[in-house]
Amino acid sequence: MNRNTAEQALPNPGWGPLSGLPGNPLMWVLILSEIVVFAAFFAMFAWMRAEERAVFDASQLMLDPVMGGINTMVLLSSGLFAAFAVKDVIRGDVRQTRIWLGLALLLGLVFCGVKLVEYAAKIDAGLTPESNTFFAFYYLLTGFHFAHVIFGLILLGLVMWRTSRANVETVTAFWHMVDLIWIVLYPLLYLLR
Repeated sequence: MNRNTAEQALPNPGWGPLSGLPGNPLMWVLILSEIVVFAAFFAMFAWMRAEERAVFDASQLMLDPVMGGINTMVLLSSGLFAAFAVKDVIRGDVRQTRIWLGLALLLGLVFCGVKLVEYAAKIDAGLTPESNTFFAFYYLLTGFHFAHVIFGLILLGLVMWRTSRANVETVTAFWHMVDLIWIVLYPLLYLLR
């Protein structure tokens, strides 16, 4: 039996329930693990909030919900453009796919710019991770999310260069996870009292 025949005879173990998801199943493993990490951070935040309610309430008032709201709209619009990229790559329109990916990337950069302005304003006001427990969590959660945005932007840039259906679906899945995390972070940090 030659090697090719032997390889064909081996059963394909597949990825179980992950096999039906778009893109590379390994990205879904990463996404699920990142969601678990963020969920643990959210649980710790809720626990500490219950312990230091007055500190959290007073500190939350020092955040600008308008800036956070702008960033929410920017990031959700970026996710929408990424979804349009998937639609067009499925149709085989590589040029339009790259345009959508470029717009998603551009709005991701806008998100980063707004976040950096917000960080600078907080630091100028003397609000650092050492200020109190709330701001320690604020910088931890938004900083960790910011790192994911940067990673997502790098992936979007790579997929614009190496455009294929599998690549676009894989990276878009990650980008939507970044959106999802922000949708939880924004009200948790800026709005919920």
